[in-house]
Amino acid sequence: MGKEKNPRRVAENEALAKARMLRTSPQKLNLVAQMIRGKKVDKAMAELTFSKKRIAADVKKCLQSAIANAENNHNLDVDELIVAEAYVGKNLTMKRGRPRARGRFGRIVKPFSELTITVRQVEEQA
Repeated sequence: MGKEKNPRRVAENEALAKARMLRTSPQKLNLVAQMIRGKKVDKAMAELTFSKKRIAADVKKCLQSAIANAENNHNLDVDELIVAEAYVGKNLTMKRGRPRARGRFGRIVKPFSELTITVRQVEEQA
């Protein structure tokens, strides 16, 4: 009389990781996510390691989590993984303000975003 197992959200040869509440705008985060889409995971890790973008460290952490999920939870071979998807979504926005001239109020928005990375195992062609 136990609970039924949840169906998988991704295919059998895929693993997923999410990073939420990343303190950057989705537009800036998407520039970094674009760098790794479709690449092998070792190449993507190297790109993120040497990137000058501040948020690249958080993207690298999320990618490492996706690789660990693939290896430990789904028994996939790490050497055959590629970054199948890397997409960005909006999260909350903190509203702050700054007093301006003539009694006006300058609105400052501090956006957060979230990142989803899916890795897929592909067999190498000989």
